[in-house]
Amino acid sequence: MLTAIEFPVTIDLFGKTFLLHPFMEGLGMFMGMRYYQLLKWKDKESLGHTNSLLIVIAAAVGALIGSHVIGSLERPAELFSALSKWRYIWLNNTIVGGLAGGLVGVELMKKIMRKQESTGDRMVFPLIVAIMIGRIGCFYTGVFEQTYGLPTECPLGMYLGDAYRRHPVALYEIAFLILLFISLQWFKRRFIFQNGVLFQFFMLSYFSFRFLLDFIKPRVVILFGMSTIQITCLVVIIYYIYLLNNTHIERKV
Repeated sequence: MLTAIEFPVTIDLFGKTFLLHPFMEGLGMFMGMRYYQLLKWKDKESLGHTNSLLIVIAAAVGALIGSHVIGSLERPAELFSALSKWRYIWLNNTIVGGLAGGLVGVELMKKIMRKQESTGDRMVFPLIVAIMIGRIGCFYTGVFEQTYGLPTECPLGMYLGDAYRRHPVALYEIAFLILLFISLQWFKRRFIFQNGVLFQFFMLSYFSFRFLLDFIKPRVVILFGMSTIQITCLVVIIYYIYLLNNTHIERKV
């Protein structure tokens, strides 16, 4: 017999109670890193070990900074009124800012190293897996963090810890990521393309989805009816449309 979920879902460890969310995020990062390492062992390294390590470090630092900067700018009024600005910035983060910041970090590092090779294709599927696992934690947090949807009367609406049926946006994102994983695997097997194209399709697809998804999430409008996350998404979408317009793709015979 099915029982109702009590949000937020917690776990008990060493006599203390913790939210499930950070544990799922940690598991997502661990599984993503292990998946990435497996793919790295199978693929031939083109940049060399040292350069590859520098790229990963640049991506991690950029992702950390971008995640917290964009996350804290989602609600500017709260940021400016916070007693401790640094604490507020540290406590707020978003995967959109993480991916955008990681992109900036990698591109800057490649310019410093004077490298032109695209480095993102190997990261695509590990990233999808990591985000999916993390979103399970977002779902089980319900309305107790800023990862829930607006109230809705549609059949997909769920009670997430308050009196309203809401869009379970974390589940929507998981479903989208599963479809994206399958689609990009199919694309990889059926087409011939230059390095970097797979990552470009991933970024364009994910940021387009997040741009639309935020219309059914609580948000603070910043400019032209868009939130900070949507503005970030739009910039990234335009960037990758430009890159893909200069890409040659052939279907395998």
